[in-house]
Amino acid sequence: MKLEMKPYEEKMRKAVSVYQENLSTIRAGRANANVLSKITVDYYGSATAINAMAAVSQPDARTLLIQPWDGGTLKAIEKAILTSDLGINPQNDGRSLRLIFPQLTEDRRREMTKQIAKMGEEAKVAVRNLRREANDRIKDMKKKSEMTEDEAKASEKSCQDLTDRYIREIDKVTEAKNREIMEI
Repeated sequence: MKLEMKPYEEKMRKAVSVYQENLSTIRAGRANANVLSKITVDYYGSATAINAMAAVSQPDARTLLIQPWDGGTLKAIEKAILTSDLGINPQNDGRSLRLIFPQLTEDRRREMTKQIAKMGEEAKVAVRNLRREANDRIKDMKKKSEMTEDEAKASEKSCQDLTDRYIREIDKVTEAKNREIMEI
C-alpha cells in the first residue's frame, strides 16, 4: 500500500500560497492596497483591518487614498500606519489619508531582494518539513509491515518529486517578484 500524497500536496500548495500572500504585502515602490492588509486598527475594542473600516483607492501609480467611513477613526488609522513597519508617513487632510510611495533606491531594491529570498527560503523549509513528515510516515508504515520495501521506495520517490515541484514553484514566484522590483 503506497502512501497517499494528496494531503501532503495540499499542504505544500498552501505553503506556496501563503508565501505569495506574504510577498503581496511587500512595498515595491508602487501603490498596492495589499500593503495595508496586515495593519489593524483598534476600533471599538477589536482589531479591525483598514479596508474593513475605510475605502482604499489608488488615484495614481504611487498613491493610496484612505477614506474612513467614520471620520472619528481617521487619527486611529493614521496612528496604526505610523506604528506599522510600512515606512510611509500618511498625509492627513482632515477627511482622508494619502500614502505616497517613494521611488525605490538601489539600496532599497537590494534590501527587498534579500527579504524576498529569506521569505522564499522559509517557504522552502516548510515544504521540506512536509517531505520529512511524509518520509517519517513511510518509514513508520514500513516498520509496521503496512508497506513493502518497493512500495516504500516508490512512495519516497513520489514524495521527493512532489517536493521538487513545489520548490521549483517557490523559485519561480521569487524570481518573478525580484523581476518586478528591478523593473520599478
